[in-house]
Amino acid sequence: MLYQVIQAAASGRAISPYSILMQILAVAFIIFCILPLHEFAHGWMAQRLGDNTAKLQGRLTLNPLASLDPMGALMILLFGFGWAKPVPVDPRYFKNPKKGMALTALAGPVANILAALAGALILNILAFFGVSHVLVLIFFTYYIRINVMLAVFNLLPVPPLDGSRIVAAFLPDRMMWQYYRYQRQIVLVLFLLLFLGVLDRPLAVVDNLVESAVYWVASLPFRFWI
Repeated sequence: MLYQVIQAAASGRAISPYSILMQILAVAFIIFCILPLHEFAHGWMAQRLGDNTAKLQGRLTLNPLASLDPMGALMILLFGFGWAKPVPVDPRYFKNPKKGMALTALAGPVANILAALAGALILNILAFFGVSHVLVLIFFTYYIRINVMLAVFNLLPVPPLDGSRIVAAFLPDRMMWQYYRYQRQIVLVLFLLLFLGVLDRPLAVVDNLVESAVYWVASLPFRFWI
């Protein structure tokens, strides 16, 4: 994201101010509209499985102020991945706590993928009707990319990310508690690896695969008219 812009400037590559503007607008839309959707998806799934905690605490909402986390928003602005204020979930209300937590966790990244798919569909609709303004294309390209990056990042099997809840569903109870026991240390290691760029290439490979899949699925309804 903006980190990439800084790198481009340092290398002497030309940067379009319109591209930067569209990137910032896409990030702002993600922060104020999509992050609340991500957290709403968690709360909605939890409610469907029997846990009304999010609703009772006023968190089953799309209001961006309820989900805004300043540090997580800054991370998205700078690096393209971050977080919102987590929706409260109480697994004791689930018939199967492990399965319930896994499904609740999965709902967030799925919401991001569906949001990316919606953006790709809009791009195809605009192309179908001959609308190809460069600023619109730039906005939706960044919008789709950030959603994919958020989904992939949150699916990492690292506490407290959503992926850790999914992995925990397949672990014995004793191993699961050990898994979460060192949560703080694991998070610090994760941020160190991100800061050093160790995860840049692996994440980029997965991001590109998922993004390509999103564009491919979004193009299917329009292939009959080509």
